[in-house]
Amino acid sequence: MPSLWPHNGPVPRSKDVPSDRSIPSGSDFLQLNAADAPAGGLSDWLARRLRLAIADGRLAVGDRLPATRTLAEELRVSRGVVTEAYQRLIEDGHAAGRGRAGTVVVAAPVAAPAPAPARTPTAAGPPPGAVFTAEPGADVFDVVRAAPARIDLGPGTPDLASFPRTAWLRAERRVLGTLAATGLGYGDPRGTPELRRAVARWLARNRGIAAGPDEVLIVNGTAQTLGLLAQVLRGRGVSEVAVEDPGSLGARQHLRYWGLRTPPVPVDADGIRVAELRDRGAPAVMVTPAHQFPTGVVLGGGRRRELMRWATDTGGLIVEDDYDAEHRYDRPPVPALRAMLPEHVCYAGSVSKLLAPTLRTGWVVAPPELHGALVDAKRFTDLGSAALPQLVLAELMETGELERRLRQVRRRHRARRDAMIRAVDTHLPGAAVQGAAAGLHLTVTFDAGFADTDLAAAALAQGVKAHPLSWHCQRPGRPGLVLGYAASTVTEIEEGVAVIGKVLA
Repeated sequence: MPSLWPHNGPVPRSKDVPSDRSIPSGSDFLQLNAADAPAGGLSDWLARRLRLAIADGRLAVGDRLPATRTLAEELRVSRGVVTEAYQRLIEDGHAAGRGRAGTVVVAAPVAAPAPAPARTPTAAGPPPGAVFTAEPGADVFDVVRAAPARIDLGPGTPDLASFPRTAWLRAERRVLGTLAATGLGYGDPRGTPELRRAVARWLARNRGIAAGPDEVLIVNGTAQTLGLLAQVLRGRGVSEVAVEDPGSLGARQHLRYWGLRTPPVPVDADGIRVAELRDRGAPAVMVTPAHQFPTGVVLGGGRRRELMRWATDTGGLIVEDDYDAEHRYDRPPVPALRAMLPEHVCYAGSVSKLLAPTLRTGWVVAPPELHGALVDAKRFTDLGSAALPQLVLAELMETGELERRLRQVRRRHRARRDAMIRAVDTHLPGAAVQGAAAGLHLTVTFDAGFADTDLAAAALAQGVKAHPLSWHCQRPGRPGLVLGYAASTVTEIEEGVAVIGKVLA
């Protein structure tokens, strides 16, 4: 086995509402060129061009026309030509003079109504059977997110309604109020110094990881971490990264997209089976030790020691996806692998489960042998992540706002977790529950011989969305569902699980 080391158109506005929308003046205005006008007919020509622009929507109701003097200068015609054209629009009822506010478009010519667009059978989304296929495609999560449902119990989403909008806006104002003009230029591809410092402190406080700011690389979420890492590993001759089974379908897809094979290693009640990892001979492995996805088991102490021995014995790399370790309810915190074996662990984290996936902000703390290559890969991918969100996030971290929010959402998530367990006990009495002590989801399995993709499709047909467990498995196993609870209300959770129970019955 090779060692990694050392390698729609404007919306009309009422004419009674003043407009603050000003049309750019000059020859760019409607691409007018007085040379196109017939001799002696400049005003007629200009009035026709303006009527046409109002009719086709280039000039909307409420738009201000350029000042007559300005437009005349740009068109190199007399001001009287423009004044007469505007007067004709006013007489037609298409424009009105508003004194210092200028001449404003107040009505568009009446046109025959456009025929209604034909209704397509796909407007309501694909049929449930087309969403939950046995072999999910590359766009499977896009398809699932687009599928309409009354209740979404899909995993992976925090309580988005509790996003700290007020605190974010307050931090954003502080950042913009103090940011120098030079801060708006190209920055460090590793990320802003402010966020790298804040992340280093966050990891020390919350995950026991000792890392300096220069060891932190800011990325666009864990998805980009996997892409950058795959490129670096392939450049060093690595062709595969072993993964947990069951394990994240999304992570597997990202690694495969970048050309890496993902041999499965079984997971049991203590986590990944390290003995079978050794038998695989893979030079790297990706694990979720704090809260295994999707089973929720914690990598046991004995297995941790085995995994670290595997890495030191073989020169192997451990990719630690710490995707939701901060969310725990009934157990003490679990130390990160990176805190115990920094020279062999590439640690990946993000704010997707802390705040919101839409921020697309994460971080990587890699072994020294990989850090420089990852920075290069990031540099030539996008020159670095957007700086303004980084600065705002750093402000939230450094002021303690992010930790205050984490304490609040833990209480809310715990209540919703409890509601889901009660609902499963009531409506799915034959189901086995896994992974409920932490995270944002739990997994239920059934001792039955049906396809869980059929169950997920039938639930979606009744307006409830959930992930089939088989999507996250490379080897056959018991049917099940992965159910997220963080983004749903207690009422929605109860109703959604009840629907699944009726479908299953």
